[in-house]
Amino acid sequence: MNSSFNTAAVDQQNPDFASLLERVAVDRDKKAFAEIFAYYAPRIKSFLLSSSIDEGSAEELSQETMVIVWRKAHQFDPSKARASTWIYTIARNKRIDLLRKNKRKSTINQDNMHALESVSDQQMDTVQEKQRQELVRQAMKALPEDQAQAIKLSFVEGFSHSEISDKTGLPLGTVKSRIRLGLRRLQNEFNDQKSVYLI
Repeated sequence: MNSSFNTAAVDQQNPDFASLLERVAVDRDKKAFAEIFAYYAPRIKSFLLSSSIDEGSAEELSQETMVIVWRKAHQFDPSKARASTWIYTIARNKRIDLLRKNKRKSTINQDNMHALESVSDQQMDTVQEKQRQELVRQAMKALPEDQAQAIKLSFVEGFSHSEISDKTGLPLGTVKSRIRLGLRRLQNEFNDQKSVYLI
């Protein structure tokens, strides 16, 4: 199997996070939450690290932020804010709580707080590109070769299931099964790497 996985092609298919949050709020959809977590948790950690939070605290706060996203998804209102703004605001509040808890004698820069709320997904993509690539590479390495190849043909190279069947000579049902099983294993790999406990 070709080990190079074009993450840029995947990133162009970013999901509708507002819809994913709705699925979490209404159905407690763990698959939807896993997508949100895989995308935002590393970005939140990176931002916290860039605002003078130590590695351990940044990891802890990013985890706590995502737990709040899971528990309070029903409070998200897409008519008032973007999903990214809502999630980053939770992270900002966790950072403020940490500063208060540690009784630090520092003034919180309001301009930085506003920057956190308005930071764009494109800006965060730039910061987190290497981290996303590593996350996908590690998850893909854990897949059986046949499943990884099927996912690559479908999501990276853009072939339909029927085209993959024709290209590989495999039955259509086998192609669909490999992609379905591969995606399920990828989800589990993301969850394992991030150590998410929803209960």
